[in-house]
Amino acid sequence: MSTTLNTKELTLVYDSTTSEGKKALAFATSLAPKVNKQDVNEVTLSTTFVRQVVKQLNLRPKDLLNRAHPFYQEHIRGRDLDMEGWLQVVARNPTLWKAPVALMGDKAVMCEPASLIYSLTEAQRKANP
Repeated sequence: MSTTLNTKELTLVYDSTTSEGKKALAFATSLAPKVNKQDVNEVTLSTTFVRQVVKQLNLRPKDLLNRAHPFYQEHIRGRDLDMEGWLQVVARNPTLWKAPVALMGDKAVMCEPASLIYSLTEAQRKANP
């Protein structure tokens, strides 16, 4: 199952206040004709959406988080949570994500660096010439 209804649409989950988020948005808009912009400062992410993101990235929910962030260190570090608990933490604290995430069809990349979006759009082009 993919997180986007349109396999030609690129969904970008990003923080518009960070340089990484701005770079990812610039790459996304230059590479894809349609970008579904999900600025974490303007949208609320559901645990269902986050579950699909981590599944497509093949990561654990806590792997999305910046563990060096002061909020993580003070409030989250050392917690022993189950999958649902980690999904709640990730969904409720998207500004703690390590990097923007781009999704297209059933593929996803964590944009570390932002130029990884290219691999996602290129794979889509090859799959649908």
